[in-house]
Amino acid sequence: MKHSIKRQMTAVFIGMIVFFLLTFFAINLNFLEPYYISNKETQFIRMYGELRAAVEGDLLEDETMSSFLYRTAEKNNISFLVVDDMRGRVVTNVHDMGLLRNQLMGYLLNQTQKDSKMLRVTEDYQLTQSKDPWNKIEYIEMWGDFEDGSQFLLRSPLESIQESVAISNRFLLYIGSAVVAVCIVLIWYFSRRLTDPILELAELSERMVNLDFDAKYTSGGSNEIGELGANFNRMSEKLESVISELKRANNRLQKDIEQKEKMEQMRSEFLGNVSHELKTPIALIQGYAEGLKEGVNEDPESRDFYCDVIIDEAAKMNQMVRNLMALNQLEFGGEDEVYERFDLTAVIVEVIRGMEILAQQNEAKVIFRQKEQVCAWGDEFKTEQVIRNYLSNAYNHLDGDRVVEVKIAVQDGKARVTVFNTGAPIPEEALPHIWDKFYKVDKAHTREYGGNGIGLSIVKAILESFHQKYGVNNYDNGVEFWFEIDTV
Repeated sequence: MKHSIKRQMTAVFIGMIVFFLLTFFAINLNFLEPYYISNKETQFIRMYGELRAAVEGDLLEDETMSSFLYRTAEKNNISFLVVDDMRGRVVTNVHDMGLLRNQLMGYLLNQTQKDSKMLRVTEDYQLTQSKDPWNKIEYIEMWGDFEDGSQFLLRSPLESIQESVAISNRFLLYIGSAVVAVCIVLIWYFSRRLTDPILELAELSERMVNLDFDAKYTSGGSNEIGELGANFNRMSEKLESVISELKRANNRLQKDIEQKEKMEQMRSEFLGNVSHELKTPIALIQGYAEGLKEGVNEDPESRDFYCDVIIDEAAKMNQMVRNLMALNQLEFGGEDEVYERFDLTAVIVEVIRGMEILAQQNEAKVIFRQKEQVCAWGDEFKTEQVIRNYLSNAYNHLDGDRVVEVKIAVQDGKARVTVFNTGAPIPEEALPHIWDKFYKVDKAHTREYGGNGIGLSIVKAILESFHQKYGVNNYDNGVEFWFEIDTV
């Protein structure tokens, strides 16, 4: 095959070898000598700095400094000469200083070699590469003046074998390491390109053994592995049509069964809960109605009281039925959410204003300090229902300082709304059940203000349809309910 793995691997390894050889040759040809000279320039500048520091500190003749300068010069194979004509002082690390002194005088008199190459020029020194006309050896030389008027000369043979070998080895080590690293990366890359499709085919075959015919080979390619993967896909597609149809039919049947079971369960729960909750108000209405008919009390005030009780209980029954219908619709999923962008702060303000009468009846001190606009994303009407239920619950369970505080905290793309009311904390054993339908922590108190234990169940159904978090926190002086909603 034109794109066979064998040909690809052969081409890759041959290309790698040719690449390494050409790279090695080009680097040695073009960069070894400049690297060596650059390294030597650095040594010269460092040596110049040491000499300058010694001159400025008048430490040239200090034994410790002289020893340090000699060691540094010897280590870097540099000869140095410092001449101070004002003091008649000459400092050098060579025995025969005549050659260096003559060379320095020549430079000072601007008598440099014709073939010299200027490497660096500053106000304090000049650095050149030149060949000595007497011994025909190339040198790197630096000369110039110090601030005290003394002159200096630094000199090092460019063709020092020992130094050349050390620098060359170091240079080749750096390049060799880089080349090896490149080779490792290339080998890893091509080996992965070879093995990943094989591993994918192995996994594909295992999934097909387990009758998972939805699995497909996706790596592609026009070589032998790519052709094998294409055959796997064709085989899988032929079996998939039958298996997929069976799965779809099975899923539809399962969903129908689950839907019917859910409807039957909800119908049973609904009828049981309604019959249980309506028992008390129906009994009261019946009793007071019979009392009116039989004329138990003839005075107008008693008759008005009986009528008020009947009207109140009928209103409670009506509200409970409406809540049950709304909750049933939410849990059954019969109503779609209308997601839109709205001002959460404004919604809370409107709910608080609309429930002001209930707050006054319960002598509640309502606190909501949020002024800035908080834009939320969700169903505005249902979010308002949640806030209204939380506030109603807070008003009806007030005690102590009778404070209700509403807050909004925005973080990580979420707005957390909290409704806190002072009063007795919820018993720990009741916390897991407060979201259940018809659950009442204090049945007598709940009956007193007309509650039926459905409000928090509606909150739960709404927020779970939003896929948002909600909860309750107990404090020493009260209870805090909260929920989250996405921000824009």
